[in-house]
Amino acid sequence: MTAAGAADARRPETLVVMDRAWFGVQFGDAELARLGALASLGDPVVTDELDSPAVRRRLARAEVLLTSWGCPPLDAEVLDAAPRLRAVLHAAGTVRGHVGAAAFDRSLLVTTAAAANAEPVARFTLGAVLWAFKKVPFLAAEARGARTDWSYRDRHGELSGSDRTVVLVGFSRVGRRVCELLVGLRLARVLVVDPVADPAAVRAAGAEPATLAEALPRADVLSLHAPSLPATRHMIAAPELAALPDGAVIINTARGALVDTAALTEACAGGRLYAMLDVTEPEPLPADSPLYDLPNVMVTPHIAGSLGSETRRMTAAALDELERYARGEPPIDPVTRDGLAVQA
Repeated sequence: MTAAGAADARRPETLVVMDRAWFGVQFGDAELARLGALASLGDPVVTDELDSPAVRRRLARAEVLLTSWGCPPLDAEVLDAAPRLRAVLHAAGTVRGHVGAAAFDRSLLVTTAAAANAEPVARFTLGAVLWAFKKVPFLAAEARGARTDWSYRDRHGELSGSDRTVVLVGFSRVGRRVCELLVGLRLARVLVVDPVADPAAVRAAGAEPATLAEALPRADVLSLHAPSLPATRHMIAAPELAALPDGAVIINTARGALVDTAALTEACAGGRLYAMLDVTEPEPLPADSPLYDLPNVMVTPHIAGSLGSETRRMTAAALDELERYARGEPPIDPVTRDGLAVQA
């Protein structure tokens, strides 16, 4: 947006609500300058609470809340204190932690920057899939002890990146992007398991729609991208793990609750399957979890999503939404009551 455009545009009263430490990460000089050009700001500009008298005075005037990690729940009491509020623009992924029925009951516009967050998760997943084909993290762990005896390389099955099948559970923003990368680069056959996805859209993306029962026996790599819902809790449990072929690798960059941790621990302890886990249930795992020590398991501390400078992509997305809102244009990525029920 040009300076002249900013001067001419309506500048809605905006309050930033998020963890203060994350504010310092997500808003650099460029982001602060753009925010100031797009919005009318007061004191405080940013808050991590909505109860103090000073913040309640700001809340009473606010037309827009620009939120991110650390935003308190926007329950009925909070929203009653914000009679002028019209929009909640989220500069992160899921809005489940702070947006609920009260916001939709008041017909508030709610948007998400989940699409911006999907890109680093998809890239991380792509790297994990390529490493999974050749069992890279597991061979690297074994190399520390084996040193110059490379015979361990032959104990991990076929170490090939050719003629492999990747099963994506969930045709979400991340799942769709991973599919695009794998198909576009001709890296693997892709099967998509998602009961709410349009099979025609899956085929148009170059993948094959399948049921979980059909897909699991064909999986060299099983990558999870479904939301955490009551219906998806432990969707990968003992029967599903048993259906995977020997040597299959499970990648979870979605939500830990999708996998039955006890069943996964037992399956990996037996040595038949491999796992690369960026999310777990619980998170973090208990200190005595066997998954930390199993040579066929890699655990990372929830790093696939936006961190550091990556988070500013989400800030830019939220500011894009703010600019469109101020101009009276439709949002890019709105969240609806019905949509929230099936989204992460």
